[in-house]
Amino acid sequence: MAIIITDECINCGACEPECPNNAIYEGGAEWKYSDGTSLKGMITTLNGSEVDAQHAFEPLNMDVYYISTDKCTECVGFHDEPQCAAVCPVDCCVDDPDHRETEEQLLAKKDFMHL
Repeated sequence: MAIIITDECINCGACEPECPNNAIYEGGAEWKYSDGTSLKGMITTLNGSEVDAQHAFEPLNMDVYYISTDKCTECVGFHDEPQCAAVCPVDCCVDDPDHRETEEQLLAKKDFMHL
């Protein structure tokens, strides 16, 4: 599964630099597959979509930090626990019940983004 940031976020920004996938963005900021990954040019995502890695996607939240589920691996392959949740002072980085993934799927996502 992926991690989400709830509306209880106080916008402290502690989580953003901890993410090994650059999956965390400030509210209102656009996100890209290429941010913090080795992805370049036209890519085929794990769900089969073709997209330019530099394409800027709309922000998922305008008010608080958010996590791109397409890039979140729950730190699998990097750390023993999600680092955003470990550093969050208000415990607003929680499991996203709408995005369930196995450890194998999370590792495949990590491998996809970090060649």
